[in-house]
Amino acid sequence: MIGRNTHMVQCRMGGGMGLGGGLAQRGTFADAGRDIIAIAMSPGKRHITKPICEITYAMREAGIKTSVMVLNAGNGVPPEAPSSGVSVLFGIEEKEVEILNEFKLGIIHLGSIRNHINYKAKFILDLAPIDAIIACQAPVTLEDFEKIGVRTINNDNGTTKGRIVDIISGIIRGQSCPQEKLDEIISKVKRNVYHDSNSI
Repeated sequence: MIGRNTHMVQCRMGGGMGLGGGLAQRGTFADAGRDIIAIAMSPGKRHITKPICEITYAMREAGIKTSVMVLNAGNGVPPEAPSSGVSVLFGIEEKEVEILNEFKLGIIHLGSIRNHINYKAKFILDLAPIDAIIACQAPVTLEDFEKIGVRTINNDNGTTKGRIVDIISGIIRGQSCPQEKLDEIISKVKRNVYHDSNSI
């Protein structure tokens, strides 16, 4: 032993298409167990998947087996969003929903535009009955999601199948994720999945 844990990861469900390299290719799924899944938007000029890779690596180093899904149609804006008429439509495939249904917790990595963050999260949680932590750049609150009908840990009156249990903002697309943010994600995952009372 040299102080490291080894994890077997099935890196691809398919060959992957579009921009990106390694795990971060459109329409791929890296299987590392059925507790935690990190969900990334499709790679592109505005959707750089670097933070989700760093988040995944940090969680695995902390002993948390984390699977990764890069959405195949994760660009653009959901049909329900106010600005949906001027952009490519965001979507999630049936097979992706089937995979999400098997997990306890999803970390959904989103961007910097509040309406896009809110409605993308709602779109996913309308279909998947999963607890979710939102990791994004823009500052958003649970109340922002509740206003558009998303269930949260504080308010179960929404219409979505899934619910948001926590938020970590200040994670910038395409840039390295600060260590304090990685620590915050790990702590909040442990609290929500493993009921670790020592987590923040």
